Amino acid sequence: MPFPRAIDYHKPGRPEVPNGLGVFYVLASSAYLFSIYFAGSFWGLLDEGVRNGALPLASCILFGGFLGLIDDWMDLRWRYKAFTPLVASLPLMALRQGYPVMSTYIFGKIDFRAFGLAGLLFYYAVVIPTIVTVTTNTVNQLGGLNGLETLCPLVVMVALALVAPHMAVLLVVPVLALAVLACFNFAGRIFVGNVGSYAFGITLASFAIIANREQALLISILPYIINSCIILANHFFRRKAPSLSMTADGLLYADHIRSLQTLMCYKRPASERVVVLRIVSLFVLSSALAVLTTFFS
Repeated sequence: MPFPRAIDYHKPGRPEVPNGLGVFYVLASSAYLFSIYFAGSFWGLLDEGVRNGALPLASCILFGGFLGLIDDWMDLRWRYKAFTPLVASLPLMALRQGYPVMSTYIFGKIDFRAFGLAGLLFYYAVVIPTIVTVTTNTVNQLGGLNGLETLCPLVVMVALALVAPHMAVLLVVPVLALAVLACFNFAGRIFVGNVGSYAFGITLASFAIIANREQALLISILPYIINSCIILANHFFRRKAPSLSMTADGLLYADHIRSLQTLMCYKRPASERVVVLRIVSLFVLSSALAVLTTFFS
C-alpha cells in the first residue's frame, strides 16, 4: 500500500501500520458534498439550505485535510498547529454560513444582529473561527489508540445528524466513510493520521455552525474538552506529558492522570480495546445528552 507506515506503540512488538488513510474520508466526503451543490445549482434538487451548506462544508473538509497532511509531513509543534484550523474556517466566514443567534446556558440566546455590523463581524470573524479551532484541536488531541480517532467523532457526527434532520443529508457519506475507516482503525490495521483527525474535527464544527447546532456540539464534545483540559493543565503547571506503559502481557496502564486515556487505566491495567471502549462510552453518553437536550429544550 503506497502510504507511509507508522509504529503502533501500544501493540506488542510495535508493528508498523499504514498511516494517513484519513485522506479517503476527505476525498469521499468533499466529492459527495460538491455533487450535492452541483445537483442543486443545475437542477434545483434538495432544500436551498442544504445546497448552500454543501459548498462551505466541502471546502472546510478540504482545508482541514490539507492542513492535516502538512502536519503529517512536517510534524508541526503544538504552538503552531493549534492555530492552523483558523485557516479552515475561512469558507464559513467568506460565505457567511451560520445563523448569528446562538443559544447559551449562561446568557440565554445571544442575537449578534442586535449589535449591528460590529456584532455580525464579531460572530463571523471571532465566534466561528473559535468554534472551529477549539473543536479541531480537542479532536486532534485525543488519539494514539486504535479506534479513538475514528469511533469518537463518528458518535458525535451521528448525534449532530440526529439533532439537525433538516441538514442530515450532508453527513450521509461522511458518516459512512468514517464508519468504514473506524472498522479498520479499531482493528489496528490502519491509522488515519492528522489528515483524518483534522478533517473529522472540522466536519463536526462546520456542520454544527451551518445547521445552527452549536449547543449540541458543545455537549457532545465534552469528553474531548475534558481530555484537553487535563493535558493542558499538566503541561502548563507541571510540565508533564501523558504517557502509557505496557505490561509484559500487552495491557496498558498509567501511574499518573494526565489525559483521558491515562485516567481510564490509572493503576488498572487494561487492554487497548477496553480503554478505547471506555472512552467511546463517554461520548455515547455526552452525545445522547446532547440529543435529549436539543429535543426537549
